[in-house]
Amino acid sequence: MVSHPILDKISQRMQQLNNDGLLRKRKLSHDNSNPSVIDFSHNDYLGLASANEMVDALTQGATIYGVGSKASPLVSGYSQAHLQLEQSLCELTGHEAGLLFCSGFSANQALIKTLFDANNVVIADKLIHASIIDGVRDSGAVFKRFKHNDLDHAKQLLERNPDSVVITESVFSMDGDKAPLKSLQLLCQQYNSLLVVDDAHGFGVTPTQANGKFCDIQVVTFGKALGCQGAAILGPKAVIDFMVAQSRQYIYSTALSPASAYLALAAVKLTQEQPQRLAALNANIAEFRQACGKNNIELTDSTTAIQPVLIGDSNKTVLIASKLFDLGFAVGAIRPPTVPAGQARLRITINAQHSQHDIAELVCVIATLI
Repeated sequence: MVSHPILDKISQRMQQLNNDGLLRKRKLSHDNSNPSVIDFSHNDYLGLASANEMVDALTQGATIYGVGSKASPLVSGYSQAHLQLEQSLCELTGHEAGLLFCSGFSANQALIKTLFDANNVVIADKLIHASIIDGVRDSGAVFKRFKHNDLDHAKQLLERNPDSVVITESVFSMDGDKAPLKSLQLLCQQYNSLLVVDDAHGFGVTPTQANGKFCDIQVVTFGKALGCQGAAILGPKAVIDFMVAQSRQYIYSTALSPASAYLALAAVKLTQEQPQRLAALNANIAEFRQACGKNNIELTDSTTAIQPVLIGDSNKTVLIASKLFDLGFAVGAIRPPTVPAGQARLRITINAQHSQHDIAELVCVIATLI
């Protein structure tokens, strides 16, 4: 290989990441081809990704619309499947209009980089997702952060910056705790500010959307509880119309495939028609936390499917996750910069399909390793 400063930089950085236990590599997923591994690492909380109804819906969607949208939404890529999904999401959440994207990351980036500029102040929770951090920085907006879920700190920033925008997550992806959405909504109303909620890990498994609209703009993703692919921005019609006219990510991207939109609509319906899936998930979360308590495994206060076990050291976290895999359990080994330095953890995600035996065995093995 030829010598070049960029290649030299890559080599040095990769070696440093490896030494620090922070090097990320792709690996094949733990799917049905390896049934001996019980997967506690993915976000398919309700078990919809492999549900027979979903397989049938994808087949039906592809039969009706084909497998690709073939163009940008503003050319010829916007179909009846997209419209029906947007309308269904609005009916469910109470928002006026919706806009579909191929991923939650692109939806967050599009929303923030299109709506905000140097004249705006964005106030975000300290633990907000990387896509939002990058989007705000790229937008040029004044960026302020409040301590995680700290309403007093958020109020202080709002007092000094009325007419701004507050951004938070509904369920935080690494800690699994929930934002105080109702209180944040009241604060935003008091200081004439918009509330934007990244509802990626909450949509489909938390009751927030059933209680009426809880924010001004809501970003939902389909790759977690809905078990498929894509995302949507939901909000006032004026905002969505502006996004259609101005969002570079929307204008210059091939649309989400109509088959995927058809599938996501089927998933939305299943979350409403099969409440037993959510009941099973909640029972399994309680089972896991109870088992950890009996085995003296310290957990955070999370009551959601995301159950982190803090380890601290990155190399130790990777080693424990590797040993767990060898023993038949796949878990996430989460390290900086995804989490702060010294807070590496096993990210255990519970789903509706885990059995009590699966959970008990996992907890017993973790107890012997940490």
